[in-house]
Amino acid sequence: MKQSIFTLKSNKRLTDEVFEAVLEGDTSEITRPGTFVNILIDGFYLRRPISVCDVNGSLLTLVYKTVGRGTEKLSGIKSGEKLDILTGLGNGYDTSKSGDRPLLIGGGVGVPPLYLLAKQLISQGKKVSVILGFNTEKEIFYENEFRAAGADVTVTTVDGSYGIKGFVTNALPGKYTHIYTCGPEPMLRAVYSASETDGQFSFEERMGCGFGACMGCSCKTITGYKRICRDGPVLGKGEILWTD
Repeated sequence: MKQSIFTLKSNKRLTDEVFEAVLEGDTSEITRPGTFVNILIDGFYLRRPISVCDVNGSLLTLVYKTVGRGTEKLSGIKSGEKLDILTGLGNGYDTSKSGDRPLLIGGGVGVPPLYLLAKQLISQGKKVSVILGFNTEKEIFYENEFRAAGADVTVTTVDGSYGIKGFVTNALPGKYTHIYTCGPEPMLRAVYSASETDGQFSFEERMGCGFGACMGCSCKTITGYKRICRDGPVLGKGEILWTD
């Protein structure tokens, strides 16, 4: 973990509620896709955890949804302003387990951390398929970015306004070697039940400190309690213990 000051280069709207921020600073601690950063926002005691979408040299891309007062304020920050950010948080995805035909599945704001993952897997010569799930067409983002990176992309919408009608599980291909997924828990449960291979599941959880000190985001697994912010957010399929 490292505390650094980043400069905001751009902060643009992708959909009604989703924004893309590009920042410049020390990205040396971001060594795996699927990790997150914790941003200090003026006027708020707790930092806001946001998944890493992309890293390119000193440029850090974050895609986030305005779900409360903190992220709403973040969406209004202008280019040139400075942000205090903790980087290198979480364990991230392990690309060595992907096999040659990995399948990436993202739902809503679970899509961003899969972008850097897709780029890395493609650079390793893997044939990457991506399923992006949204409620409706107006919520779709990053479809073109995944295609431009070289991934085979399928989009599902619950209302059928774009792509395949239904959920991400309605679009599972016939052949894949490993699952990487991120999204709301109901989606993760459905993917867990429907998938036929091993996989890595990234969980969304409310966090206090973001680095394992407060224990506020602990969850029970096959091997005992784990902290989503430190031992996760990525858990292996075999260690997940669903609780009602």
